[in-house]
Amino acid sequence: SFAYFTIKDRLPQILTRTIDTLHRHKNEFFEEHGEKGVEAEKRAISFLSKLRNELQTDKPVTPLEDELPDAALWNQYLDYQRNLSNGNGEPSWFQSPWLFVECYMYRRIHAALAQNPPIDNFDVFKEGKAQNFFESQEAIIGLCTYFQELLKNIKDLDEKQLREEFFKLLQVSLWGNKCDLSFSAGENSSQKSSPLQCLENMVPFILVNDMEKLWSLLINAKKGNTDKCNVRVDIILDNAGFELVSDLVLADFLLSSKLTDEVHFHGKSIPWYVSDTTKNDFNWTLKQLQSANHMWMSRCGINWEGNLKKGIWVYHDHMFWTLPHDFSSMTEVAPDLYADLQKSNLLLFKGDLNYRKLTGDRKWEHTVPFHQALNKFHPAPLCSLRTLKSDTQVGLKPGQGEQIQASEPEWMISGKYGVVQFDAAL
Repeated sequence: SFAYFTIKDRLPQILTRTIDTLHRHKNEFFEEHGEKGVEAEKRAISFLSKLRNELQTDKPVTPLEDELPDAALWNQYLDYQRNLSNGNGEPSWFQSPWLFVECYMYRRIHAALAQNPPIDNFDVFKEGKAQNFFESQEAIIGLCTYFQELLKNIKDLDEKQLREEFFKLLQVSLWGNKCDLSFSAGENSSQKSSPLQCLENMVPFILVNDMEKLWSLLINAKKGNTDKCNVRVDIILDNAGFELVSDLVLADFLLSSKLTDEVHFHGKSIPWYVSDTTKNDFNWTLKQLQSANHMWMSRCGINWEGNLKKGIWVYHDHMFWTLPHDFSSMTEVAPDLYADLQKSNLLLFKGDLNYRKLTGDRKWEHTVPFHQALNKFHPAPLCSLRTLKSDTQVGLKPGQGEQIQASEPEWMISGKYGVVQFDAAL
């Protein structure tokens, strides 16, 4: 299975790169922290080498031994996996659900650093994320320029034109999801050219296209908003780099077009899946844009910093997003987060990992309705913007999956196809 290939080949590559990154920063740790820094680096590397060995030799998955705030929840989840195995021994790396062991690896990488001060705040994936941002510079300039030009006359656009622009920026945010470093095991995956040029040609690759439903939801919320409640959209972020910029442009468009009054962003509280956005990445991106040597890039950065200061953009990083649980267990595991999401008019879930957690990462029949696969997770109307990089897909028309499969066996994992898949809350 694709899951087996991921655990066998991709995850050890990611661990090897992580170890190399720590090696390369040895001098920096010494300059900053003296011998203590070097000792911490050695301990972290030894922890990660042991982890890589456990993975490659299919050892049992062991309980977390650190004192971090989420350790108890992880260990409860491991017990739950043990009970599922019906006494068939301990869950091991190759005999466990893919989603669980993949999340578990990233949590162990975090522990390797968190338990080794003074390098406990070092993000082993930061360089890759920064590189992706700089290598996507042309695409970012193209997108910021397009958007700033659009803002000049956004007030004069009629409803039909506004809808067209919304669809465009939604698709840029969708295809921005191709830039994923965990998928390429950390290899270069930057966005070289602005996707705005080729959106028309990409439409046939959107397997489920619910953009109209999103538009009606937002336009009706705007028109029906007589009691002056704020219309709120939440974006559950995926990758830093170009994808994050495309999400920020979409968020700014929603505000500037008055389709929403506030946007809430949800990122990861620890470095995750190589290129996922953390608070540091979010702030770093705004700083890079502000100080960019390009008028429209820096204008975007300055405006977006302003949105955060005004409180019309809010950034959150709840620890639930870096647990192994499906979203259907959010009501039990993180009722506070679920209650917060219920205040939203629309939840936009970016990317493949969010899709896997929305649908329980199962081998569904392709025609199973999205609503059913969500397994009662309905805090608010929600939409997945995702390019396919794992073999879970629901909500297709009868025969649609089989038809593509006949000519493209790799269609579910190539990142070539996407979905804009909507579910109205109950």
